[in-house]
Amino acid sequence: MSLTLNNAMNVANVLTEALPYIQRFIGKTIIVKFGGNAMVDEALQNSFARDIVLMKLVGMNPIVVHGGGPQIGTLLDKLNIESRFVEGMRVTDSATMDVVEMVLGGAVNKQIVNLINNHGGKAIGITGKDGRLIQAKKLSVKRNNASPEMSAPEIIDIGHVGEVAKINISVINTLISSDFIPVIAPIGVGDSGESYNINADLVAGKIAEVLQAEKLMLLTNVAGLQNKEGTVLTGLTTQQVDELIADGTIYGGMLPKIRCALDAVKCGVASAHIVDGRVNHAVLLEVFTNEGVGTLITNKKTSN
Repeated sequence: MSLTLNNAMNVANVLTEALPYIQRFIGKTIIVKFGGNAMVDEALQNSFARDIVLMKLVGMNPIVVHGGGPQIGTLLDKLNIESRFVEGMRVTDSATMDVVEMVLGGAVNKQIVNLINNHGGKAIGITGKDGRLIQAKKLSVKRNNASPEMSAPEIIDIGHVGEVAKINISVINTLISSDFIPVIAPIGVGDSGESYNINADLVAGKIAEVLQAEKLMLLTNVAGLQNKEGTVLTGLTTQQVDELIADGTIYGGMLPKIRCALDAVKCGVASAHIVDGRVNHAVLLEVFTNEGVGTLITNKKTSN
């Protein structure tokens, strides 16, 4: 069906609005953490893939880091392996780590690569073990006040759960210079070759930091950071975010994600975005429009 004149004008207006953002971000690196509803809803999967392909076609350098917690949990259930969590982190013994690698490095990673490639992109999937991209160390978990008689925090061993020690940027730069879109599973490698399961938000943030990315975008299942009245906040400075943490506005499950975004901006990333991944084309809306669909954090007040 041919476009009506009004529809054609709407398309022209959209392209005109996007033009200054395209010009501004040509050649810039944008890290996108893919997770939440966007990973399991077919329509959202496809809109995300098209967004990434378009960003690459207009000259940006998107890098995708993905999670996969629900998919890991589903396979563990099928294998009758118990899922246990400490301080919100999955206890990862050797059997669980095998499942994590199978799901993140295999099924989920290749699904995202296929999605992007099917929409005309040129994606390559890797884990942090490939080329020792994500060098990791064991994460120590401390639990305070585990019992009244304890005078010191309890140190809890949660197995193959790690934190980023170093990012080997040469692996990423090689892919970008060859015009590929890297799709990275957050599995790190230790000094002796052991595997570590690492939070995908943290991996995305660290990659953004070492590459001094233009943007870090964390897709979530919420509209963004909200104040105590439930209003979505955006255009926040790092100082304002620190104040919101201090006064208890930011707490619970949102706190680690916000801290990740905050640390990235403080370490040189131009801006971080907590994006509502339940919205079609959420990534494009955040990059190419004034409004966006989430919370923007920078070191200075800005409209985008």
